[in-house]
Amino acid sequence: MFTALSEQLSGVLKRLTGRGVLSEGDVTEALREIRRHLLEADVSFEVTRGFVERVREGAVGALKIDAVRPGQQVVKLVHDEIVALLGGARRDLAFASVGPTTILLVGLQGSGKTTTAAKLARRLKLEQKAPGLVAADPYRPAAAEQLEQLGKQVGVPVFGNLGTGSVPRLVQEALREAEKARCRTVIVDTAGRLQIDPELMDELRAVKDAVKPREVLLVADGMTGQDAVKIAKGFHDAVGLTGVILTKLDGDARGGAALSIHGVTGVPIVYVGVGEKVEALELFDPVRMAGRILGQGDVVGLVEKAAAAIDVKAAQKLEQKARSKRGMDLADFLVALKQMQAMGPMKQVLGMLPGVNAKALRQLPADDKRLKHVEAMVLSMTPAERADPSILNGSRRLRIAKGSGTSVQDVNRLLEQFQQMRKLIKRM
Repeated sequence: MFTALSEQLSGVLKRLTGRGVLSEGDVTEALREIRRHLLEADVSFEVTRGFVERVREGAVGALKIDAVRPGQQVVKLVHDEIVALLGGARRDLAFASVGPTTILLVGLQGSGKTTTAAKLARRLKLEQKAPGLVAADPYRPAAAEQLEQLGKQVGVPVFGNLGTGSVPRLVQEALREAEKARCRTVIVDTAGRLQIDPELMDELRAVKDAVKPREVLLVADGMTGQDAVKIAKGFHDAVGLTGVILTKLDGDARGGAALSIHGVTGVPIVYVGVGEKVEALELFDPVRMAGRILGQGDVVGLVEKAAAAIDVKAAQKLEQKARSKRGMDLADFLVALKQMQAMGPMKQVLGMLPGVNAKALRQLPADDKRLKHVEAMVLSMTPAERADPSILNGSRRLRIAKGSGTSVQDVNRLLEQFQQMRKLIKRM
């Protein structure tokens, strides 16, 4: 997410902070580069122009302050302006004090609306909000069946009998069923079209009038760049959005949509989709996202990921084992590996660490196959072999390699790395 933009902006700002004295010419040159990089990232021209002018105005004043290094002050100005572009403060969902809270998901076909409905339901379930899903798309083939399958996957009930009758009436009936089932939040997955048209908007307005939702969230594809901004404006003008969920930001999204949507529409981004799995939905925090864009990391987000993914009892057990005289064995290593995998792709996790070079992140393998290979090798060992790797002779290593679909060299490399890790932990 934002890898190219992060690398470019970090490079410009690093050159500024490396100088003891800055002139107005230095700032102008840097802002010219920043402007070019923002436009290349598909940020709206109007948003980019306003951003650069505000930073320039603040930077001229910063050059006259002797107490603060000018370069550091310009970095802070750029950071603060990116935070403002992204919405300023984190926006949480508003929940009704009485009765179920209805959340209407709207958007075009192909933006990942149905999958996002399941992701949001899973997240609300973990927050003890007792969610239910409503299938409100009678047009797309197998849309209801897809939602049913996703509902089973996340353990959330799905309502809605898409038979004959108007969509608003069918949704009202589904909401009554959800209320009887004691759902505290109800997520309505509405129909989409290939493009914005009057028929779609009329139906959405009718559904909105019928169910009186607390939230109307647009699900927009972050890969579409400025088109996502136009779509957001179209939906906001027609039905009045309260927030946006940007999907597919784990891919090659240049970031222009995220940096432009709030500036153009005034609508905040509430969540971002960062993967295909049902757990890959994150709260959008402008301050933390600005830090990630400028290469400052997101330690708070990393801690939250770890807290959600890691089993505390298992972690304490691993720590005790590591402190013991015998130390960790390969079975413990496998537990640690699975806990690390639960935090998400390594690129995303490393990208949240401060000071990690965006260029180095790009050079990492695109997937986590290496971890899968390691897991396969450890699982191909017997319990005795995991407990005491020293018994692994040539024939045993050959058997493990064949069982895991790897080579003997891969097994040897794993055992060597494991021994090095165990020595390091003992020293620590």
